[in-house]
Amino acid sequence: MSKFNLESEAARLIILQRIELATPFLKKIRKLFGRYIFSNYISKFFLDIKSIEEKYYSLMNSECELLENHITFKNKKILSIGGGLGGLELLINKKFNCPLSFIEKNYISKKVKYGWDNDNSEAYNDLKILKNFLLNNHLNEEKFKIYEYPVVWNKRYAGEAKGGGSIGLKIKLTMSIYLPQKA
Repeated sequence: MSKFNLESEAARLIILQRIELATPFLKKIRKLFGRYIFSNYISKFFLDIKSIEEKYYSLMNSECELLENHITFKNKKILSIGGGLGGLELLINKKFNCPLSFIEKNYISKKVKYGWDNDNSEAYNDLKILKNFLLNNHLNEEKFKIYEYPVVWNKRYAGEAKGGGSIGLKIKLTMSIYLPQKA
């Protein structure tokens, strides 16, 4: 495998999640028309899917190789929280046969914001597209589970709460990552 198999919807999500993979032309258009028009219109129609397939695979493969130098994946289960489309996790599974679990928000924000804010309310994912990406790249359905993260309180969940349904829980974590040297 030297590239991922992407449908247009998956390529769009990758560009929204990883703007560094956009062509210089797309970056100029984004700057000219702004993030809202880019996120909602341009990113749906003006993508070079073949280029994104190759660039995304190359980036995820580099990240996987970097992690291999520090983490032993043998006999591990992977929990990915906010991992995007799952390219890195897919490669880890292919190399080490690790079961995968994803916790993701299931909506695409109208205006892309990069970085972190206090509300952490932005999201650029669709769980159906995530599942199709994994299946289209030959990951058996029994090898992964996808869970929707109930986003912070907003209009989308207001109806559920009135009927006694779930209420979004906002958790903010501060953590350090310790990567022991691979034995």
